[in-house]
Amino acid sequence: MNISRIHRPYRWLALASRIRPAFLLRSIVFSGWCVMQAQAQAQGPAPVAAPATATAPIRLRIVGGLANVNQFVLHEEPFWTRELARRSGGRYGADIVPFDRAGVPGSDILTLMQLGVVPFGTALLGQVVASYPELGPPDLAGLSPDVATLRQVVAAYRPQLIQSLRERHGLELLAVYIYPAQVFFCTDRISSLKDLAGRTIRVSSPTQADFVTALDATPISTSFAEIMPVMRAGQASCAITGAMSGRVIGLHDFAKTIYAMPVSWGIALFAANGDAWQALPEELRKLLRDELPRLESAIWDESERESGRQPTCGAGPDCRPGASTRPMTVWPTEAEQRKRREVFERQILPRWLERCGAGCARLWNRTIATTVGIKAPVAP
Repeated sequence: MNISRIHRPYRWLALASRIRPAFLLRSIVFSGWCVMQAQAQAQGPAPVAAPATATAPIRLRIVGGLANVNQFVLHEEPFWTRELARRSGGRYGADIVPFDRAGVPGSDILTLMQLGVVPFGTALLGQVVASYPELGPPDLAGLSPDVATLRQVVAAYRPQLIQSLRERHGLELLAVYIYPAQVFFCTDRISSLKDLAGRTIRVSSPTQADFVTALDATPISTSFAEIMPVMRAGQASCAITGAMSGRVIGLHDFAKTIYAMPVSWGIALFAANGDAWQALPEELRKLLRDELPRLESAIWDESERESGRQPTCGAGPDCRPGASTRPMTVWPTEAEQRKRREVFERQILPRWLERCGAGCARLWNRTIATTVGIKAPVAP
């Protein structure tokens, strides 16, 4: 095959196949998004956006976060489809598709972005850390019991995220998003962490699996879309997912108990392929640098509000801790918060260090340890 004659992104996929054939096969199967990009371009370097004309603005192509949840519906989608055009006087616009509807598997999103197939995309840490554990510390299970702590943790580690994405993947980090607290939805009554022992629990990341294992329970990893089928089939008796996103899929009608201890926070990284970013007009890059922090802040605030409400509530005045709702919501005690920290120190952090390898203990100690006061042992 003469690769030089293949149009991008197909040429990139062919190159990728030499390294990872299974990745190429999946890319072809779910290539709706990629095909849409390819059909919009002529031979030569892949454009990152439709070019402006006398009547049409430059339009970016964005792969966003999870569909249907408030972070996408209320913030991401309006920003890209309406606010960008308004704030640029109509010079720039964007089309956005949620990654779980774009046919983009979360585990491969960084590869697709690195290749330029997806020039602007959103990567959920929980789905990429199996391959890139050095990106995972801000969302380690059991680390941040509240958003205030999480803000400090992300601020401490953000310079490392920027450096790692740029040097290892050729990506420019533009924003860090979070989803609401990832909590336990269970089909029967539980009253404490110890009641989770012996259960099979749906998880979405290796670190959540570590947390569940530390509780003497059995983790089962599934995508967000598979939660309800797994629960209905009896393959799991509990599921860890977002406090309000669980409501979106109807999990609150199926569960009898919500144990509202934040296990993790569903951190997502919004980034651009480095070449795609540099190809933008300087005016547009400045606009995005100015506006994306506002979008990030709005998403964090939305997630914090949702995490503080009863997971089964709407927006009414009774949506607060202690309100009477169904299913029963159990809030962790101070003793259980101490247990969470103990599990983190003794099991979660050591397991991450094993996956991350040499140098990661020092990386942890010079970043997040300075915020949470938990140091990693460093080999002499």
